[in-house]
This record gives sequence, structure tokens and C-alpha cells, in this order.
Amino acid sequence: MTRSIEREIRVEASPEVVYEVISSPEHLREWWPDEAELDAVPGATGTVGFRQAEGTKVVPLTVVEAEPPRRFAFRWDYDGEEATPENSLLVTFDLIPVDGGTLLRFAETGYDEAAKSDAVLADHTSGWDYFLPRLAPYVEKLAQRP
Repeated sequence: MTRSIEREIRVEASPEVVYEVISSPEHLREWWPDEAELDAVPGATGTVGFRQAEGTKVVPLTVVEAEPPRRFAFRWDYDGEEATPENSLLVTFDLIPVDGGTLLRFAETGYDEAAKSDAVLADHTSGWDYFLPRLAPYVEKLAQRP
């Protein structure tokens, strides 16, 4: 059995709007990390930061795919200079247009390949279960702006 996190979310906004929100730092900061620096182009590296009691935890990421408005993927949670399948987790957002809105399919994979512990999987599962539900209300609020 492969360990991964998979979720589907219905968002009442176009895939173009949802893509902006999952791939641009100013929007990412509104629903996921406290800090974000990245360019949404394949091969670009950046960081996301999460404020914690002992300071901000900064995590590197590398954009793997950027196909607006259909797919955005990045590798993150690795040590060293370069993200590889053997040392990082792969986050994928697939955006499917449905009935005037978007079905967002989210997956975080690579726990087995990168030999991540069950504790890391549990931590990320609770993290995504907290952050992903914040996405749709934020996008829908944006989509309603004139």
C-alpha cells in the first residue's frame, strides 16, 4: 500500500482563478503558508514558511509542473540543494472545470520513495486537513470581487 494524501474540493470559481490562488505567493499566503516565495515556472525554486512558537520554519520547494489553468505541482520538504523523488514529497493540484466551477484534485505523494516516517505523514495529513478547507472560501470571495 502506497502512503499518500489525496483530497477533492469543489470550488465555485473558474480554473483560471483557482490556478492563480494555488500558484502565486500573494494568494498562497492567504490560505496556506505564512510566507511564500516562488515563481510558477517549472524548475524554479522557492520557499514556504510557517510561523511556529520557536520561529518560522522555512521549507524549500521546487516547481515541477506549471500548466495554467490545469495543473500545478511542486516538490518540497527536502534537505540539500535539489529536490529528487528520493528526498522530497510531490504535491499536485489538478483543476477540472465542472458546472461553472472547478473540481480541485489534490495529492501529496512520495512518502515511501523519500522514506518519510509515519509521523511525517500524520503531521502532513492534519496540516492539509486544516489548510485545504480554507482554499475554497478564499477563492470564492476573490471570484465575487468586481
